[in-house]
Amino acid sequence: MAAFTTENALLLIDFINEIVHPDGKLAGKGYADFDARHGALERAGRLLQTARDAGFAVIHVGVGFSPDYKEQPEASPLFGGAKKFGVLQSGTWGTQFHAATVPLAGEAVLTKHRVSAFFNTPLELLLRTYGVRNVFIAGCATDMAVQSAARDAHDRDFACRVVGDCCLAASDEDHQQTLRLLAKLARIVTLDEVAAGQA
Repeated sequence: MAAFTTENALLLIDFINEIVHPDGKLAGKGYADFDARHGALERAGRLLQTARDAGFAVIHVGVGFSPDYKEQPEASPLFGGAKKFGVLQSGTWGTQFHAATVPLAGEAVLTKHRVSAFFNTPLELLLRTYGVRNVFIAGCATDMAVQSAARDAHDRDFACRVVGDCCLAASDEDHQQTLRLLAKLARIVTLDEVAAGQA
């Protein structure tokens, strides 16, 4: 893992095949169609390269459960059926990161078992260790993992930017409504603004 100090971090959340790839078991919920309409994954790939070029700390987070699903929250409407349908199993193609956002050697890769990237992961520790003050977030879904991470980052006193045009949701309505709400505690920025150093 990279050993460096930076004020900026890019947090990429749940860009995994199971959710965003057209062949993923969960893509049918609308995420692949959203990407087909908006090209968010391609922009997320460009955002990732922009962050690398600028010396950001890059942290990839993906949801996944052990083969026996011991971490699965069975009462969850979101994750409760994971074992029954054989989805989100760590070590499978489904939990690999999409080709547009594949981690490089040295970039932090974390597995989470709940919606928020901060819940029971070393994410906050990494951010503090790197000296990060500004957290840039992109991921899927805007209204779930991205929103949860942005709220948690805010409450941990990080300056949070959500790169809205690099996020995916099940519907345009979910995406836009969430960005409107998140604007109360995070800056909603675009890939072009990040690339131009204006975010």
